[in-house]
Amino acid sequence: MKQLEITIQNLTGLHARPAKVFVNIAKGYQSDIRVFHGEKKANAKSLISLLTLGVEAGSQITIEVSGEDEEEALAALEMAVLSGLGEEELLDNAPKQTQDKQKAPSPVEEVIPQPQLADTATNKIKGVPGAPGIAIGPIYHLKRTEISVVETFESESKEKNQLQEAIEKAKGQLKQLRKKMMEQNAKSEAAIFDVHLELLDDVDLLDEVLGKINQKQSAALAWQSTIEDRAKLVASLNDPLLAARAADLHDVGYRVLRILVGADSLTHEFPDHPVIILADDLSPSDTVSLDRDKVLGFCTARGGPTAHTAIIARALGLPAIVSAGERISGISEQTTVILNGNTGVLTLNPDQSEISTAAKQQQDEKELRQQARVSAGEPAITNDGHRVEIAANIGGAKDAAQAMELGAEAVGLLRTEFLFLDRVNPPSEDEQFAVYREIAQTMQNQPVIIRTLDVGGDKPLPYIQMVEEANPFLGERGIRLCLNRPELLREQITAVLRANEYGTLRIMFPMVSDVSEWKQAQKIVAQIEAALGVSGIEMGIMVEVPSAALMADAFAEHVDFFSIGTNDLTQYTLAMDRMHPQLAGKSDGLHPAVLRLIDMTIKAAHHAGKWVGVCGELGADPQAIPILVGLGVDELSVTVPAIPTVKAQVRSLNYEETKALAQSALKCATAYEVRQLT
Repeated sequence: MKQLEITIQNLTGLHARPAKVFVNIAKGYQSDIRVFHGEKKANAKSLISLLTLGVEAGSQITIEVSGEDEEEALAALEMAVLSGLGEEELLDNAPKQTQDKQKAPSPVEEVIPQPQLADTATNKIKGVPGAPGIAIGPIYHLKRTEISVVETFESESKEKNQLQEAIEKAKGQLKQLRKKMMEQNAKSEAAIFDVHLELLDDVDLLDEVLGKINQKQSAALAWQSTIEDRAKLVASLNDPLLAARAADLHDVGYRVLRILVGADSLTHEFPDHPVIILADDLSPSDTVSLDRDKVLGFCTARGGPTAHTAIIARALGLPAIVSAGERISGISEQTTVILNGNTGVLTLNPDQSEISTAAKQQQDEKELRQQARVSAGEPAITNDGHRVEIAANIGGAKDAAQAMELGAEAVGLLRTEFLFLDRVNPPSEDEQFAVYREIAQTMQNQPVIIRTLDVGGDKPLPYIQMVEEANPFLGERGIRLCLNRPELLREQITAVLRANEYGTLRIMFPMVSDVSEWKQAQKIVAQIEAALGVSGIEMGIMVEVPSAALMADAFAEHVDFFSIGTNDLTQYTLAMDRMHPQLAGKSDGLHPAVLRLIDMTIKAAHHAGKWVGVCGELGADPQAIPILVGLGVDELSVTVPAIPTVKAQVRSLNYEETKALAQSALKCATAYEVRQLT
């Protein structure tokens, strides 16, 4: 056994990001590794366990390693700690003022967007549009059942069996929820359930529960107390990433607990008639589990339009308002409301005139959807003759076939990650070639933009040795990862160039922030083209980093096209994690700062004779579409189910009017003001 005492030099201590680096390194060794801090100890291979130590800057920890590779493991961890665990600013070299401890803001002290009255009427609450559509009906306050665990210990073996059965059942449920989202073409949202599955396999978490059972606690009580303690400790560190992990712990913990005690996952007395749900917030698993025959829509006090819950609602076609504030908690049960997910307005106790108007809008929307489906094959041309190409965001050949059925004019984004994830080895060149060829043939010579591998940081690959990063969203991901591992990029580019013979493929590089990155990638493509004896494939970049938008004129000299990824562009421009529980309501792609970057990109591209697409969530937002069209976007690439309605909306617009609207939007001060324009 080897031991080492060492001081944590990170300015914020062993918080989420450096802890993840530490855990990732520890997992690379066979030895048992423990970390001691004060009276606490943690399994170094369990992120939850390590985080609960609460190690602050300047604190000393003891690393204890026992096993066949103990010397190598201890040396690697020592080097990682001394080098800052992925962070550059350390106590030893930080400016004096940064060393003074500052009280971290409590989550409850952060400003939560408050509702504003839509007009002078007191029966209207203004939230943020979460998912389009209109719902009319009685409200129902959805609250999780508070589970009261009665201690009924029988025997260690029986309690352990019950725990294992509950965990396995919970895993089965999570896999079904994941499958449901995959079937809705919401692959990125389905990944949240992968996180939950990982939490259920946390060895240290399970060891603690089993230890309590050995001390004669029932499985339910042992599980409940362990989850609550861990989540509370994790959340108390006031880090957005930790807060998200604490919410995941609560969600998955509640799932297992209600199985153990036989309680329903949402409530024991869910109405047997259609309702509009009001809730403080909904977890992704709650949202996916909602019975569409009984739930007309939902309105939450918190959350944001780009959070998982809202995105899932859009994928399910469920009208939703988010970030409506605490006022909704005081609405009487069974109150009739009109929920307008298009405008974000919740109307309380509407009179007959308001109900009639909403019902007509509802019927009009239904007819428009039906008509949109019938005319899906027609081009999207405004009523004054301006054409916008409507493309599909897809994740495989099956999506491509459905996109063709629904009128897609191109594939604006093929996410190739599905070929690389959930496997122990990277896909071969031939395997990739076969998939790209199938998609090219399915699209019948219509353009297909293939985004090169966009993983890394927050989406690591098991077969790539990577150091866990301090901030994965600002780290080695997208083109940065591929340029550092050119063998991956070369195989993918070769497969694309080979498949281009069977259709019209284009290559797009993600997370480009500097022209030098583009030139490196372009050089690799040119080398492979020369080797294959081919040439002429179109290449472009995603604009998701503000520097790419600010330098669009420089990029425009080299690229064939731009595609704006509004999700990341919004996140990086506003410095707001779109999944942050308190800030999600303010992370809005219609913020004027984001719109100005989009405008800058379009002007630079058009000046150089290049075209611009949008492939983020904003491209299918009914309030954003007129503004994007008015700014001059040439292509909107949206989720497959949204294609017909987006095309229909474009046909209803007048291009000259959208240009005036877009100019007004650029002059606004907030996203709220922009949304009030439409």
